[in-house]
Amino acid sequence: MNESVRIHERLARLAVCLSGCFALIVAMVGDAIAEPLTTTRVSGPVTVIVSLEPEQPVIGDPVKLTIEVTAEKDVEVLMPDFGSALNRFSIVDFAPRQTIDDDGRTVATQTYRLDPPSSGPQVIPPILIEYVDRREGKTPAPEGLDAYEILTDRMKFTVESVLPEGTTNELKPPLGRLEPITPSQIPKRTGAIVAAVIVGLAVLAAGVFYWNKRGRKERQRSAFEIADASLQKLLQTPRQTEEQIDLFYVQLTAIIRQYIEDRFDMRAPELTTEEFLASISRSPDFSSEHQSLLRDFLRHADLVKFAGATPSSDEMTRSIDTAKRFLNETRQGGEDDGH
Repeated sequence: MNESVRIHERLARLAVCLSGCFALIVAMVGDAIAEPLTTTRVSGPVTVIVSLEPEQPVIGDPVKLTIEVTAEKDVEVLMPDFGSALNRFSIVDFAPRQTIDDDGRTVATQTYRLDPPSSGPQVIPPILIEYVDRREGKTPAPEGLDAYEILTDRMKFTVESVLPEGTTNELKPPLGRLEPITPSQIPKRTGAIVAAVIVGLAVLAAGVFYWNKRGRKERQRSAFEIADASLQKLLQTPRQTEEQIDLFYVQLTAIIRQYIEDRFDMRAPELTTEEFLASISRSPDFSSEHQSLLRDFLRHADLVKFAGATPSSDEMTRSIDTAKRFLNETRQGGEDDGH
């Protein structure tokens, strides 16, 4: 094989490598904007949206399943029990959430991270959601039943194998060691093309980094304003009955968790309290004082939300003051607080 053939062979391999880099970047961008698999069911005053993402995961990657139920005011939602109909999957994480929107509707959400057992076709079975219609003049439940029932649609998806399609068990020998190419061996025009490709990759990577960073800064600038506005609105809601107090604490902790996600770019709303506390203990963004403040705040809220504790008026005031203090002490200043 003469010298010219060897040079062209090496350049061809280099072009394949660069093409692979472009394909990887395109795949990453495509994954970021891919729409989740979604189904919707409507029953009277209740709408159920179930979404799964990514639609085509790779084996070993957890999938995110979200069950979102929106019910009109005075309609009681009965969400499915933990892991209902999902026993074929390993449940990596689970986060329930319930809020009241501007129109007084209940929005209840359950978010799972599931580990599929194998590659190939998979199915999320139908999931049962129930509700009781307590609106004036409405029948609370069908005759002979305790509640209305909604059964979600079956969701089919495919878990991709890590092996490329058409891969065989045949082992091939290595191609051999390539000798280095000296600058004098590269034709000037070919070298310019390769350089242009490399510069293009660098510019594309820098662009992606810039837009991600810009988006993060924009979210950070508005984090305090969003949380403060939500808190002020929440403080106008009644807190007399046990149900109203429970809902108040659910929304209060949700405001702080969402603020932390927006302000510090942390995955806060979906973590359990203990997972969240362990996460902030490893973060340099939280002082020991703020860690202690959040620990007391969240554990007290958990007692109200999950253990049926009834807080006194002074305890509720302390929880509100703690939330305000944390928001004000961690808000961005003129120099972004160093974060």
